[in-house]
Amino acid sequence: MIAEKTITWFAACSVTDVPANGGVCVKYNDTQIALFHFTRRDEWYATQNECPHRMQMALSRGMIGTQNDEPKVACPFHKKTFSLVTGECLSGDECAIKTYEVKVEEGIVYIGIED
Repeated sequence: MIAEKTITWFAACSVTDVPANGGVCVKYNDTQIALFHFTRRDEWYATQNECPHRMQMALSRGMIGTQNDEPKVACPFHKKTFSLVTGECLSGDECAIKTYEVKVEEGIVYIGIED
């Protein structure tokens, strides 16, 4: 039997709280989540905020861009890059980051957390 995943959506912030082509950190209970507004692509992404390389809460301050049309974020400390879609490390390392679903409704950004 395949279990259906249940998603809890929480209001993270207003769209105006996130800088164009940048990110912010939001907190859901004890979890820090990096939220990005990729305005050049008109897309929103959310990932864990902790970089798995050095265990630093820093990804929300990373630079976003693309690699072979794949949206990515680079950790501001050591430039390891991660896919904003899948979370895989694009720098060749075995580590990966968790990604979350994002939706925008009436100017509010919602992040989906799997239960």
